[in-house]
Amino acid sequence: MTKDRMKELAATYGKNEADTGNSAVQIAMLTERIKELTEHVKAHPKDHHTRRGLLMLVGKRKRLQTYLERVDLVGYRSLIQSLGLRR
Repeated sequence: MTKDRMKELAATYGKNEADTGNSAVQIAMLTERIKELTEHVKAHPKDHHTRRGLLMLVGKRKRLQTYLERVDLVGYRSLIQSLGLRR
């Protein structure tokens, strides 16, 4: 993921483009990385190290989603809908 894409996600889901600590921004960034790694794992099925990293990212995103759901339910629902995640 490029720095421009990170700034774009931060501007879209955060308060400004430097707001990378926001839970919604972190979930959006993790979603982008998960999509990239999913394509890599499909192309390289024996790359178990990347698969483990992918599963760790999915777990981290799930924990952040649980936190955001507990703290801000309306924001959580809008984020899930805009990112196209199932949950």
